Amino acid sequence: MSAPYDVFWAAPDSRAAWADLPDAVLEAVVRSDAERLEVERSRVAPKVREAMTVPVYSVADRFASWERVVRRMEPGWSSEDFYPISAYGNDLDSRDALGASMRAMPATVREGALGDLLARLDARFHAASVRDPDGSLRPWVRPTKEKPESELGEWWSRKPVLPPWD
Repeated sequence: MSAPYDVFWAAPDSRAAWADLPDAVLEAVVRSDAERLEVERSRVAPKVREAMTVPVYSVADRFASWERVVRRMEPGWSSEDFYPISAYGNDLDSRDALGASMRAMPATVREGALGDLLARLDARFHAASVRDPDGSLRPWVRPTKEKPESELGEWWSRKPVLPPWD
């Protein structure tokens, strides 16, 4: 039997934050995840729907994913895993979705430990990237949903100092 999936693999800051979240925050996250699960279940066949018990894109998963992207971009990251440029676009989409999830949470969640964690991760992303006013990555890194550039998060107008893709 295989080990259970560790959502926080290579995301130590997210793991530490989750370990210290108060019950009220965890309850808000559970509610958000339950809503997400219903969205995901609505998009699959009935047989698959019945087997789904947790969302693929949980709040914890989105935090851990964003932390992994940030860590990949920082100096000193070394990993043997494959990370194509297309994954970067998916991760920026995931950051957009994380922002939407956080905006839907109660103020106590947005302004507490999870809000602080997101602000720290965003600051690290900013430090590991530079403005990309010409959109040099846009031919390869595009949002999956059509939106005007003005509606995209600021991460879409930045590029890594040290590109993490292979």
